[in-house]
Amino acid sequence: MNDIFDCRLLIVDDEPELRRMVSEILRREGFMKLISAADCKEARRLFALEKPDGVILDVSLPDGDGFSLMREFRAISAAPVLFLSARDEDEDRLLGLGLGADDYITKPFLPRELTLRLCAVLSRAYFPVVLRRTEKPAFRLGETEIDLNSGTVSAKAGLFTLTAKEFILLEKLYENRGKIVTGDGLCRAAWGDNLYGYENTLMVHIRRLREKIEPEPSAPRYLVTVRGLGYKLTGVEDK
Repeated sequence: MNDIFDCRLLIVDDEPELRRMVSEILRREGFMKLISAADCKEARRLFALEKPDGVILDVSLPDGDGFSLMREFRAISAAPVLFLSARDEDEDRLLGLGLGADDYITKPFLPRELTLRLCAVLSRAYFPVVLRRTEKPAFRLGETEIDLNSGTVSAKAGLFTLTAKEFILLEKLYENRGKIVTGDGLCRAAWGDNLYGYENTLMVHIRRLREKIEPEPSAPRYLVTVRGLGYKLTGVEDK
């Protein structure tokens, strides 16, 4: 798996409208490998067939409950599970987390909260080396604070979690702050020596990174394009 957005996700909920809404939210964020099930029976079939990298799971299902279903999944896979449920009692949250769920979100929920917490769960599960707590720098870009130890961006718009590829690209740019980093150099940092075909993917990641660190992503002040050469991180204030 090269990137968090390569993750295949299984959405299990008996409400068709909610399954559609969650799928639309995740697709807008860049998740394209989405499958869904309305009950335990279909979820078991898809889990065995598709081998998802993560599960978004309701607790109340027409032919069983999400807690028991998670136990079954965990017996055959370490794929992270995020509960998304209308059951907001403390006992339900504690039971889900106590069984080993990676997170528990109650309905109604904020779309941004779902994607942030899902990204955090997937990052911890699949990119622990990138996001481990080591002596990484913390710095500012204007009023935006970036902490590479935790892989987070604190901006006026809220707290954002960097994906694994965004982390690698931003760290590379920070290491060369004030200097031009070529597109090839960034691709090599993120994808190794097999650079062919990643130019467009790099632009997508740069755009998403700007949405997190720039006050006006369409008019970037800090992560700037140097036409024909690459990109440069400017205005860095070390903390």
